[in-house]
Amino acid sequence: MDRDFLIDLFAGFGPVTIRRMFSGFGISADGINFALALRSGLYLRADEASFAKFEDAGSKPFSYETRARTMTVRSYWQVPAHLFDDTDEFAIWARDAFAAAQRAALSKRSRTKRAAARGPGASSQKTKAGVPGAAKTKAKSGNSTKSTSAKSAKSARSSKSAKTAAKASPTGRTVRAPPAASRRKTARTPANRAR
Repeated sequence: MDRDFLIDLFAGFGPVTIRRMFSGFGISADGINFALALRSGLYLRADEASFAKFEDAGSKPFSYETRARTMTVRSYWQVPAHLFDDTDEFAIWARDAFAAAQRAALSKRSRTKRAAARGPGASSQKTKAGVPGAAKTKAKSGNSTKSTSAKSAKSARSSKSAKTAAKASPTGRTVRAPPAASRRKTARTPANRAR
């Protein structure tokens, strides 16, 4: 599919922005991506409200293969073949896909706002028991109140800092390692060769 074909196809929908993406194009309107034109076909955005419509038309969700397995992305479904001949019907499906993309964008924004309202220290991850922070258990030795994850992190930091923080100088004194920025080699350019 080329850009001109996509412009003609989406003409009944309204103005769209077509950008290069992956091995094809991303199609968006009002800054919201709602369709993908890839080598394997044209895909429209879908959600719970429109999954049945795509399934009834015989469409399949977008999928791709990795080294280990096939990944399926249920948020984009292949456009049924009969829609390429009926541009009015295609425009209806494109509007539905755009509405699904708007709902997804709205849901994403509200999740982001809730996370920001909780603050940077709040944890939204839950463990198997469903209790935030339950993964941190108290160490069994003595009356220690530090968690096992905190102890392992501290020991990793101390062993790393022991290796990199101090180095023996030829005079026998211990000196600190220079910061990472000053350890970088300077590029050999004509401007700094004279130095």
